Amino acid sequence: MIAQSLRSTLVNSSQLLRRAGLIGSLTPFLFGCSSVIHDHPPLLGSQLTVQQAVDKIRLGLEDSLRHPVPSLNVLIQTPNTRVFASSVPGGQSPVRETDHFRFASITKHFTATAMLNMHEDGWVNYKAKITDLIPGTQTPYVPNTSDWDFPYKNQITIEQLLQHRAGVFDVDNDSVPGYNRQSYTEYTQLADPTHQFTTEEMVRQLIVHKLSYFAPGTAYHYSNTGYSILGKIIARVYSIKSGSEKTYQDYMRDYIVGATATVPLLSIHFPGRADDTVLPIPRVEGLELLPGNVQKRYGDYNMSAQVGEGNGYGTMADLHTYIRSLMKGQNVLMPETVKRMQLDDLGGSFRANLGYEKNGARIGNIAVIAYDPLTDVSVVAYLPLWDLTEGKDGEISFGKCINALYDAAYAARSALGYPGKP
Repeated sequence: MIAQSLRSTLVNSSQLLRRAGLIGSLTPFLFGCSSVIHDHPPLLGSQLTVQQAVDKIRLGLEDSLRHPVPSLNVLIQTPNTRVFASSVPGGQSPVRETDHFRFASITKHFTATAMLNMHEDGWVNYKAKITDLIPGTQTPYVPNTSDWDFPYKNQITIEQLLQHRAGVFDVDNDSVPGYNRQSYTEYTQLADPTHQFTTEEMVRQLIVHKLSYFAPGTAYHYSNTGYSILGKIIARVYSIKSGSEKTYQDYMRDYIVGATATVPLLSIHFPGRADDTVLPIPRVEGLELLPGNVQKRYGDYNMSAQVGEGNGYGTMADLHTYIRSLMKGQNVLMPETVKRMQLDDLGGSFRANLGYEKNGARIGNIAVIAYDPLTDVSVVAYLPLWDLTEGKDGEISFGKCINALYDAAYAARSALGYPGKP
């Protein structure tokens, strides 16, 4: 079953990629034959077992899609071993765990961690309404102005935003009236790829068109815009507590991933400026396949519309260090807060035989991070491919890509003797 974040992405999958700038579009798809040849020494033991398992999943996806798959990559750690496997077509260099890539909505997990860290420090109360006052101040979490008077604002809690239960309409994924059946962010960025987005302008769409999914707390609907609002709250709180103007990116650097963080993760960044578009080298670029043999690669682009919900990039190695250390209570959050994060689906959700996980899919990339507290097994899986050639809006072939990503994570677990796909 496709996870909710990926399911909502799939609804507008062909649209989502078009809002980003791209490089190397309409380039030939040259991967050679599909025999498995890897540029590394002979593999032994656990490394060989996991590599063969991931190879099998990639080759199965190639057979199903009827074309080469650029790579399928898994990093897994158990109490006794750590293995990285990159499966690529013959003659291609494997992806490295230190290559940078866009990890999309996995950003939301970092946002949830940041909010809970602020909660531990007494800077926020994540159970509070977003119109309540920031602790120790006379300032509300979101501005008390007409520019922020969107539907149900007075009833929404921070926790509901974290859980996608606030009913906030998603102007990044769903079509907005007056924008040619496109989302607001897609339409705007197609018109101007250099446009600097703000949370305020996205919230304005909720107000102008009176957009909402449901009354807060009554249902579930994935919302990028809801997490953009969380990013804005983090920036407001940090600005007040530090005594100077701060951004979401500042807090993430200073407390969650930067050199002064509990566990520094120096490859991970959350760009918020429209002119901060470059994905560092070494890097992996996402590939999109469209009907009619149209192929596009995505690397450098404007992520200012996705602050707090999908703007992150980094390496598989640092993503793995993050999820494993955090879930084991060895990072910025205390063990009791980590338990609450898991039980209440704050920033992620549970999946059988993977544990607490978060996935992301955007701009030719699909990834998942997971930690299983029952077995002490952590895993990161990454596929730099969106195939949108089969089914309405590509849902059939895109679904195959998602399934292969999860199958690779499960196969790696099985290869090391742990429960695999249910």
